[in-house]
Amino acid sequence: MNAQMNAQRAYSQTAGSIRTPRSVEYEAFARITHRLKSAADSGNMSGLASAIHLNRKLWTLLARDVADADNGLPTDLRARIFYLAEFTNEHSRKILRKGASALPLIDLNTAIMRGLQQQENV
Repeated sequence: MNAQMNAQRAYSQTAGSIRTPRSVEYEAFARITHRLKSAADSGNMSGLASAIHLNRKLWTLLARDVADADNGLPTDLRARIFYLAEFTNEHSRKILRKGASALPLIDLNTAIMRGLQQQENV
């Protein structure tokens, strides 16, 4: 291998690993949503509880972020995200206590992923 090929490989690896904040958020939602769906589809309550815990952590982070006065998002959008975090927390309780469906959480996360993907492509 010559030096030029080594340099191309090194730079191509670096270029491929650069991530935007939106793509990082998308990946987090994608992984957690996949876990939620897999556990719900299989009836694995332990796996579902674990996925719900991760999902709650993600939404709690989002809620904290939008509650910060220095957050640059429009106030209305921040309020809607905060509301969705509260909904996620409440519906998660219903799933764990009463056996409610995980589908609303899966649908919500999927909608967020679509929005993140559209913003990334703009």
